[in-house]
Amino acid sequence: MLHIPENEFKKILVGDKVITAEQFDKATSEARRMGTNVANILLEQNLITTEYYQTLLSKFYNLEPANLGEKQINEEVFKLIPENIARQKRIIVFGKEQDGTIDVAMEDPSDLITIEYLTNHLKSKIKPFLASRDDMNQGLAIYGQKVAEDFSKEIEKNIQASLKNKLSSRDVKEAATDLPIVSLTDNLLSYAMALHTSDIHIEVLETEVLVRFRIDGILHEIMRIPKEVHTALVARFKFLSGLKLDEHVKPQDGRFRHKVGIDVIDIRVSIIPTFYGEKVEMRLLSATERPLSFEELGLFSDTINAIKKNITKTYGMILVTGPTGSGKTTTLYSIMAALNKTEINIVTIEDPIEYYMKYVNQIQVNSQAGITFANGLRAILRQDPNVVMVGEIRDEETAEISVHAALTGHLVLSSIHTNDAPTAIPRFIDLKVAPFLAAAVMNLIIAQRLVRRLCMTCIQSYKVEDEMQKALQKQMNDLGLTTNFQIPKTMFKGKGCSACNGTGYKGRIGIYEVLNISEDVRKYIVEPDFSLDGLKEIAKKEGFISMFEDGLRKVERGVTTLEEILRVIRE
Repeated sequence: MLHIPENEFKKILVGDKVITAEQFDKATSEARRMGTNVANILLEQNLITTEYYQTLLSKFYNLEPANLGEKQINEEVFKLIPENIARQKRIIVFGKEQDGTIDVAMEDPSDLITIEYLTNHLKSKIKPFLASRDDMNQGLAIYGQKVAEDFSKEIEKNIQASLKNKLSSRDVKEAATDLPIVSLTDNLLSYAMALHTSDIHIEVLETEVLVRFRIDGILHEIMRIPKEVHTALVARFKFLSGLKLDEHVKPQDGRFRHKVGIDVIDIRVSIIPTFYGEKVEMRLLSATERPLSFEELGLFSDTINAIKKNITKTYGMILVTGPTGSGKTTTLYSIMAALNKTEINIVTIEDPIEYYMKYVNQIQVNSQAGITFANGLRAILRQDPNVVMVGEIRDEETAEISVHAALTGHLVLSSIHTNDAPTAIPRFIDLKVAPFLAAAVMNLIIAQRLVRRLCMTCIQSYKVEDEMQKALQKQMNDLGLTTNFQIPKTMFKGKGCSACNGTGYKGRIGIYEVLNISEDVRKYIVEPDFSLDGLKEIAKKEGFISMFEDGLRKVERGVTTLEEILRVIRE
């Protein structure tokens, strides 16, 4: 990969007053310890942003950034390089200049071997551009369209081949390793990866099997396949996950790893018995992506400052709250990445472990082995931790141990299920935590949801007519969303293009609210007449910005749409 020499890099960062010389030296030592580049450490610790680093690389090596989101990709030239080569060499061929020079976005433009390969293969002069991760995703998404065209033909061929092999109870294992079924599952997973799917649902109906993908938080029906293939298909996923092939009446959980080119994903598998047969749900998690920076999560500077102030504390509790699938774990991992330093011992208890973090001691909940959140947490406290991450506080025992850990010199990170940040306080009290203890340990509460981002390839502005303004205002009033925000005369939407599958949205970003537990809030929590409304009133006086208002800030900046904010808040 392309990197700036350490001495030059330090001179630039310190000169720009981005970090101090001491911070750079500490990051350099950490990089040597972890066997990586200092830039990776600075990015993981949120000391620099990806955008800033890409800008530095462009200037230092005098390379033009690819910015594929703002360019029209020449599909004729694009097709000259097959997807497996593009993924393997991390390149996107996107344009052709008047003199015949081919424009290529590369993650490593200093890779002379790849440039020579392209020159010989395309029989043209090559002009390398510096590609970011977003550029690569943009280009690979177009390959996804090609995959979609070929997918139905390939799947149909695999299904017909599978149907020729009649199944019986004694040959399920053989069917799970049968070539047509192996090809069917591989194609299914490859297609899901190309569409940036977060979850795959395989649901058995009365006469057929329904396959749905969750893309950017929305479920889409992908295909229906004959029910005769269902047994072998489920057996294949059990086989890959190391589950019992002959167990059909009890839920089972497992995981496996899948690779396409150099892209690797961890797949978490859940299988449950339903009326017509076993249902498979698979969560797809990147095995190679680093934790996101606070800016990449979608946090604004005021929120980031509140988080950074509170993670420097050596004790107390930071809670992240929201419904299932709202990105709580991702936020917790970003906080841990900022804290992951040589002098800090971080230990987690999770169910399941979603991402593996180097130099973080992660424990998987295993009820059969007697490892619950409560028991695991007790054991963790004997491991001399500085930071403890508890995947979720869901019962009184875990809440009690977490509170005592936060009181005795540990910084505790955890999640809890509530609709907003202030409601986390009464929820904690419902878990039999005394109000004075809740007030003493709480440092910060973050509530969040995930909204779809506008596609930057097809984004366009439009004028908001009076009737639409009234309709949107009515929706806000019906939901009880009061704010001083005025609906702007000009808003943004995605027209729909090949990069976003015609939806107008591509990717997701968080909307947040952060409740800082100030002295006034602590005093109010222990008041006999404590109420949620009273707590919200104090928080507003101290500058509390609700999730809805944070979403409106993103609408104004053209990040998402008001309709999307209202959809998510309504849920």
